[in-house]
Amino acid sequence: MRILVVEDEKNLNRIISEAMEDEGYSTDSCFNGLEALEFCSCAQYDVIILDVNMPKMDGFELVRTLRSRGVNSPVLFLTARDSVADRVEGLDSGGDYYLVKPFDFQELMAVVRAMTRKFTGNRTNLYTIADLSLDVSAKTVTRAGRRIELTAKEFSLLEYMLRNRGVVLTREMIENNLWNFDYEGGTNIVDVYVGYLRRKMDTGFDKKLIHTVWGSGWVLREE
Repeated sequence: MRILVVEDEKNLNRIISEAMEDEGYSTDSCFNGLEALEFCSCAQYDVIILDVNMPKMDGFELVRTLRSRGVNSPVLFLTARDSVADRVEGLDSGGDYYLVKPFDFQELMAVVRAMTRKFTGNRTNLYTIADLSLDVSAKTVTRAGRRIELTAKEFSLLEYMLRNRGVVLTREMIENNLWNFDYEGGTNIVDVYVGYLRRKMDTGFDKKLIHTVWGSGWVLREE
């Protein structure tokens, strides 16, 4: 998943971003509402985590503007403003969840997982196709009962494909979801990681799950 962290306290921004990256998420960060608008015009985020009190444009105004522009990414307010009126305004402005500082990182991660479940239509942290299972919270993958060891990036790629099973994913779609703006890798990086994942989860099995759609991209499906 790709996450945007909008927090003007640079140290806290860094801590949240690093925690998200440790969980395998691709993370961009910025420090005010106007920067966040620019980021959202260039990329689609699975979750936006933002403070309310920020320079140039506060969190409530930012979300109202994003919604008016058709940006439907789930929004989590992470703020010290804890009054009922603030919570109501945050949710009414278009936010999806409101978490008050100080917060526990385990709760933050659980909220992020819950938000993505809601917007993907999955009611649990478990994604399956055929005899393959991926547990988002436990960070485990099994096929036919056999544990498959994946790197963080391979796990993120498989999760993205499972959340979009049956959909042809282009190279650009995968790159935009799994790598942030700071990435300066080679042009064939997506091909390389699809190859890694295919060897680990399809080798030795009669039924192949990752299929190449020539000229378009790849699709995860049963055949």
